[in-house]
Amino acid sequence: MIVSRPGTTGYRTGALLLLMLGMLWAAPSQVAASEASATNGESSNNARIETTPTPLKDRDIQARIQGIFSEIEGLGDVDISVSQGVVTLSGETSNDRKAQQAINLANRLTDVVTVDDSINRTLDVQDNVSTVFQGLVAQGRSLVKALPLLLVGMLLFGLIAWFGGWLARRQALWQRLTPNPFVAELLSQTIRVIFIVVGLILALSLIGAETILGTLLGGAGVIGIAVGFAVKDTIENYIASLMLSIRQPFRARDQIVINGQEGIVVRLTSRATILMTLDGNQLRIPNSEVFKGTILNYTQNPERRFTFGLGVDANDDPLAAIKVGLDAVHQLDFVLSDPRAMAVITHVGDSNIVLEFQVWVDQSKTDFSRARSIAIRETKHALENQGFSLPEPIYRLRFNSTLEQALEQLQSREKGRASPEVAPTPRATTDHGIINDRDKQKAKARARQILRSQGAETVFDARPDERLMAKVDQEIAENTGETDLLDRHSPQE
Repeated sequence: MIVSRPGTTGYRTGALLLLMLGMLWAAPSQVAASEASATNGESSNNARIETTPTPLKDRDIQARIQGIFSEIEGLGDVDISVSQGVVTLSGETSNDRKAQQAINLANRLTDVVTVDDSINRTLDVQDNVSTVFQGLVAQGRSLVKALPLLLVGMLLFGLIAWFGGWLARRQALWQRLTPNPFVAELLSQTIRVIFIVVGLILALSLIGAETILGTLLGGAGVIGIAVGFAVKDTIENYIASLMLSIRQPFRARDQIVINGQEGIVVRLTSRATILMTLDGNQLRIPNSEVFKGTILNYTQNPERRFTFGLGVDANDDPLAAIKVGLDAVHQLDFVLSDPRAMAVITHVGDSNIVLEFQVWVDQSKTDFSRARSIAIRETKHALENQGFSLPEPIYRLRFNSTLEQALEQLQSREKGRASPEVAPTPRATTDHGIINDRDKQKAKARARQILRSQGAETVFDARPDERLMAKVDQEIAENTGETDLLDRHSPQE
């Protein structure tokens, strides 16, 4: 017999799943109770036992239990006998669940001392199947009766969720509330989720199933913890994206270095920072690495210094060489006059004095590597044209006395064999120097001829590579569907 109270049909229908889960949860305890009942054959009542029981009370207990069992389906075939407050249950039930129900009901009477379980569980297929079938039929009827109320609840949930989605799509509103695009998107999505939750609460309240909401929220919390561990890196990237969008450590088209990876900034998305490397390739770095990494921004301060070293002969005056080199450097158009270029003596080598030149350029208008290459070339030629030599490494050899004597004897023998009419000419070093000067003059003449040819002016062009910047602009203009979190209107740290 299934009793249905008005106003609870929606709740009973919505809680069907919870009832099944509760039955599964309670199954172990029922099995344990069944085992205890089978072992002991009785179930005790913890109430105090009277000293002088009377047969009248036993008859009242028996009559009360019989009256209760007669109103409950499946307990009509259970026999009851009571003596001295001890209730003995015999007869038959279709399954163990009905037997336990009879024992529990008998134990609830105040004057019952204990309950002796002698019930036979028939486990009849027809009785059990018919009971389940009747329950399903009753649940189906309740569902049909609750359909109008369920439809109203679904309609209410749909209207509230739609309004939340419409409000979340008002991007202009959220951008006015916060200038940061990432925070604006986060705020809009939060509003969407809030409206969905409110709609779900109102819909469940309408059909009388508020308990399901608590169960759903509890299950969502457990699932959320498990998913949180599984997508830990994704959540870390998301939080890093939020912090980077607020801090704005770089802008689009900035040339930066992140943990040794150099490139030009294209965009900042919710997952990664996208760079265009100097060789034209796209580089994606996870935002968690960007946020925790070391960022070197070349564009934020356009003035950049490059250095190079040249060695002059040890017999030359290094300060004079510095004067000649700086004069040549300052004649270049891309070299800044403020701050001015300078040079210092770094160290004295085995055969030369090493000079380090420090030159400043505006990297927003000048290609850094090309400017450095041109400055080295002009400084080298200026030093050579003024008579300064850039010597090669010279090594001094030292022989022991035995080897020196052998070399002297060998040299004297060679002189004795030589014709007296032909005198030796000790000018090997001088001739070698003349040959080197001739080679240098030929090399310079060849270089002048090559540099006067068509297209040679591009070698001296130190402007930035326009093709690379055009490729960066093209990447920025492409609509990838990802929100760019870089905003020039937001403050930059």
